[in-house]
Amino acid sequence: MNKAHFLYILISMLLFSCGEKKTNPTTETSGKINTISVIIDDELWNGEIGDTIRNKFASPVLGLPQEEPVFSLNQYPVKLLEGFMSNNRNIIVIKKESKSEFRITDNEFANPQIVIHISGRNNQEILDSIQANDSLIIKKIKKSEIKILQKQIAEDSVIDNQKITSKFNVKVAIPNKYKLVMRGKKFMWFKKEIISGSLSLLFYQIPLNSIKNNSNTIKRITKIRDSIGNIYIHGAVPKTRMVTEPAFSPYLSKATIFGKESYETKGTWELQRESMSGPFVNYAILDKKNNRILVVEGFCYAPSKQKRDLMFELEAIIKSIQFLKIKK
Repeated sequence: MNKAHFLYILISMLLFSCGEKKTNPTTETSGKINTISVIIDDELWNGEIGDTIRNKFASPVLGLPQEEPVFSLNQYPVKLLEGFMSNNRNIIVIKKESKSEFRITDNEFANPQIVIHISGRNNQEILDSIQANDSLIIKKIKKSEIKILQKQIAEDSVIDNQKITSKFNVKVAIPNKYKLVMRGKKFMWFKKEIISGSLSLLFYQIPLNSIKNNSNTIKRITKIRDSIGNIYIHGAVPKTRMVTEPAFSPYLSKATIFGKESYETKGTWELQRESMSGPFVNYAILDKKNNRILVVEGFCYAPSKQKRDLMFELEAIIKSIQFLKIKK
């Protein structure tokens, strides 16, 4: 091979690689929490496929007093994927292709990032793929958003865990804007003031046999949290206390926190005899090794604000909990 021929091949290879180059995967992603960029052409977005996407990924969050979507959706035409849209954190790409495909790629264009590719030869194949994988998509994006928020919290200043550890033998990454406002024998209440409201975290411990897995589980959890409200959480008006709002039945599901079986309860609370209410998320964590249930609850009061992301912050904090080994 002569020198001129070699140079020609080398230049051609360089030009080809430049044309095919994608965004550097070390590029940091952007985007608000719980937001998905849906890359889909208007023709599909304005029809049955778009309706299905909105029904699946922008359905109301359970346990909030007002309707808010699970994810905020922003739609962009497919041609924008090659531009600035590739830096968004959560991306769903939907388009018609010669074959049907469902694929999830981590950090395809930037980092951290989830890119979901859904394609089909016709509308029905695309719809079938969305309906078959919607739960997986939601779970993966939620898990990723929790991790990202936990990382942001850990990188900022967090409170000293000494008091929590000495009382409950756990560690939790709580931002230092949360202040300890009340402490009992087996109870702690942290509170963060926000504009026109507040976010709260409760920790308390109950015997392992206090909650059983049966048809009365939700009633038992509600009764326990109402008793805690009766003891510790009162309003300015005499004889007011925080209770689970009786007009709306809470949502109960199973969860795993730090490898431990847990009950997740979402609903709304109210302050009796006062016009105060808001959402709560309650985790009853079964710590069988220590014969106890550790209950960690987050609730907020923010009458003039959207509450989805406020509650998501509380959920991320709670899910950062680590159970420590008992020192002998």
